[in-house]
Amino acid sequence: MAASAPPLAEPPPPQSPPASTAPTEDGEVEAGVTPSRTSAVGTVNWGTATLVGVFAGLLYGGSKEASASVSKDAEVMLKMGSTTDKREQYRLMRDAMEKRFIRVAKGSLVGGVRLGMFTATFFGIQNLLIENRGVHDVFNIAGAGSATAAAFGLILPGSPMWRARNVLVGSALGAGICFPLGWIQLKLAEKANLEMANSKPTDLAGEQGNQSRVGAAIERLEGSLKK
Repeated sequence: MAASAPPLAEPPPPQSPPASTAPTEDGEVEAGVTPSRTSAVGTVNWGTATLVGVFAGLLYGGSKEASASVSKDAEVMLKMGSTTDKREQYRLMRDAMEKRFIRVAKGSLVGGVRLGMFTATFFGIQNLLIENRGVHDVFNIAGAGSATAAAFGLILPGSPMWRARNVLVGSALGAGICFPLGWIQLKLAEKANLEMANSKPTDLAGEQGNQSRVGAAIERLEGSLKK
C-alpha cells in the first residue's frame, strides 16, 4: 500500500503593517501617537523668568544695601576727622570699605535668592496649572500668585498662628494683585499676536511693490538703451 502524502503546512498569518506616526491626509494623527502641544498665548519660559528674577534680585539687594551704607559712611568720616594719625585714618577707611563690600555682596545674594525663588515658584505653578487644565487664562495667573504668596507666608518666622495669618493674607493678596495683572498681560499678548499676524501680508505686499517698481525701472532702462 502506497504511503500517504504528508499534510500541507499551514501558511503563516499575514503580518500587520507597522503603525505609522505620520499624520493622515485630513491632518489627524493616527491612534497611539500623542500630538505635540503648542505653547499657549502669553506663557513665559520658566528658566528665562527665573534668571531674570535672580538678576533683578541681585541688583535690587545690592542697591538697597549700598544706599543704606551712606549713613554709616558718614559716621566713619566723622571718626576719621577726629584723629590726626594717618595710620588710624587708613585703618578706619579700610575697615569701612571692607564692611561695605560685605554688606553689598550679602544683600545682592540674599535678594537674588529670594526673588529667584519667588519667580521660579510662581511660573512653575503657573505652567503646572496650564498643563493640567489645558488652557491658559487669567485664573492660572491668579492661582499661581495666590499659591506662591501663601507658600512664602508659611515659611516666614513666627508662631503657628502668625504663619496661618500670613498664609491667608498672602493668598488673598496674591490672587487680588495677579488677577488684574494677568488679565492685562493676556490682552497685551493677544494684541501683539494680532499685530504680528496682520503685519505679514502688508510686508509681503510691500516687497512685491518694490520688486514691481524695480522691474519697471529696468524695463525703461532697457528700452532707452535699445533706442
